[in-house]
Amino acid sequence: MPGHTLSIADHSRDSAGMRYIYPVVSRRAGGVSIGINLNPNNACNWRCIYCQVPGLVRGGPPAIDLALLENELDRFLHWAIDGDFFEQHVLEGARKLVDLAFSGNGEPTSADEFDLAVELVEQRLQAHGQAENLPVRLITNGSLLDRKYVQAGIARIGRSGGEVWFKVDSATGPGLARINGSRIRPESVQRRLIRCAELAPTWVQTCLFSLDGKPPEDTELQGYLRLLEPIAARLAGVHLYGLARPSMQLEAPRLGRLDPAWMEAFADRLRQCGLQVRVSP
Repeated sequence: MPGHTLSIADHSRDSAGMRYIYPVVSRRAGGVSIGINLNPNNACNWRCIYCQVPGLVRGGPPAIDLALLENELDRFLHWAIDGDFFEQHVLEGARKLVDLAFSGNGEPTSADEFDLAVELVEQRLQAHGQAENLPVRLITNGSLLDRKYVQAGIARIGRSGGEVWFKVDSATGPGLARINGSRIRPESVQRRLIRCAELAPTWVQTCLFSLDGKPPEDTELQGYLRLLEPIAARLAGVHLYGLARPSMQLEAPRLGRLDPAWMEAFADRLRQCGLQVRVSP
């Protein structure tokens, strides 16, 4: 990535020239996040209309080359800790490693090797003396949480002091179909969210935007409150965030950023339910 400076507007998965490892400046994490992309084929089991992945297709990832993942993570950690990565590619105010996040170009838990990848990552962080400094985060749509290997990986993250960011963009059937391209039922979302919170500290992450010039309808907001309020005490909190980068999906022209005041007003409604809320408009 010669001459390339990272910013919150650029989450390119190939910025480091690696298959699985990519650094990004995360506005929500507050510094440089080491991303792990287990979906290098741009395949996901959902199709969110705000997704920034170009050429997104439905499906799962190819087999993960764990040896290559280990090699890439070792090389990047050495570059960031002992080398000139920050001086060359990060603006001064963001020059710190803040976490290691399973995210990438699709649903990371769709990889059969997910649990093994979590174990590998924790071993390499320990080897580099970073296990106490860099929490492991999983950013997931939660749709595969009934699978045993997914639960095993999340439990491993929880035991090591990491956390999960669980996507809930809608809590109604029509909203889930419209925004995420998913037929999942709201009650299934709630059940899996509860299970996730039992395994590791869990934040709900919700992307908010206008569609065709209109903010989310109140029926959507009420459904969201009904889903989260009964389980508020089980959750670490809620991340509400707006659009920082353009969608690469067909619906992109229909999407817009919401007024920060609107987002704060909705955040206050959530706080009244006993939830901790962070807003990144």
